[in-house]
Amino acid sequence: MSGKRVTVHAAKTQLSRLIQAAENGEDIVIARRDVPVVRLVAIRRRPKRRKFGAMKGRARVGAAFFEPLPDAELAHWES
Repeated sequence: MSGKRVTVHAAKTQLSRLIQAAENGEDIVIARRDVPVVRLVAIRRRPKRRKFGAMKGRARVGAAFFEPLPDAELAHWES
């Protein structure tokens, strides 16, 4: 088993550092009497939920947007 191995006692006294190491991608194994019993793994954070209206005022739609497409362009999309 690869990764950094620490005892239960060391894990108790260094928990903050071990959590930081796990968040940085390091493999942390906690052992009891030289027997690995637990692996400390960081939880992936969920991406922030989209907020309705977050783009308000950042994009503008001109009058040309509502004009019909030219026949050649329309034929391309319909084929």
